[in-house]
Order: sequence, then C-alpha cells, then structure tokens
Amino acid sequence: MPDTPTSDSSLLATYAHQVRVRPCGLLIHEGALLLAAHRGLLPEGAPFWSPPGGGWQFGESLHECLRREFREETGLVVNVGRFLHLHEFKTDTLQALEMFFEVTPADPTALPQLGTDPEHAADAQILTELAFLTPRQLIALPMQQVHPVLRQIISPDDIFIPQLRFAP
Repeated sequence: MPDTPTSDSSLLATYAHQVRVRPCGLLIHEGALLLAAHRGLLPEGAPFWSPPGGGWQFGESLHECLRREFREETGLVVNVGRFLHLHEFKTDTLQALEMFFEVTPADPTALPQLGTDPEHAADAQILTELAFLTPRQLIALPMQQVHPVLRQIISPDDIFIPQLRFAP
C-alpha cells in the first residue's frame, strides 16, 4: 500500500475503517518481480505497483491465503517459501499489516494472467495490469507508484534482505 495520502475513490470503501492483514508474494522470474498495478490508490489515476496478495480470511492459514490470492489475481498456483518482510500501513481511513513471502510457481512454465478481485464487481476492479518489472524499471517509476518495500532495491537479490517497516 502507498505511504502517501490515498484518493477518496469509492473503490477503496471496501477496505476503509478496518484493520486488514495482507499476505503478499514476491515472485522473481528472469531478474524481474511479478507486480500488479492497482487503481484508486493514487491521485489522477496513477497506478500503484505492488506484489500480488490480499486479505486474510478467518479459518485460513497465511500460506493458504497467499495461495488463494495469487490464484485469484494471477491465475498461478504457487508454493510459499520464506517470510521476508513486514510492512505497516496507516492513513486516516486505511490500515493494514502486510507480510511478504517468497513464492515460486508450482508450474515453472505457467504464465500469469490478470485475474479479478471477488470483493469488487467486474466493472469496478482495482487490479488493472500484471507485469514483470526489473529493479531498474522500478527505480525509473515515480516513487509513490512503487510499494515502499520495493523502492530501494537495485538487484532482484535485494528482496531477500528482510525489512521491518512501521508507520510513524
């Protein structure tokens, strides 16, 4: 989630005024990270690039949640590996604790395809695009468009350096 003020988009109403726990997956392929572009988080329709992941539901393990979210958002079946990062996000209306895990595709030949988020109607989806982005491509984007956990990486290996980021 961004660390800048969010837009007042009705797209975010589903997530407002509640605490969310979000397992997220970091998948690297040929030196690039699989990321999803989200709309409604930044002003003027700018995309916000973040790893696939989403809301933990009662009765699921964190790994089950991450596998479900990855399947929903990318169509990929993944194996969940090491826990890598913890990120706290908080604004006046949104609050989340994000946990980032290494993931690998169960089928290394499978290609990701943009999925849907069941919390939103077909014409109100937040996810707009999937792409494999290299650290060089991430650095070239405006900082607010890149998830804070990914802003300082200069090599794909950098995502394996654990981070704990707490909101001020």
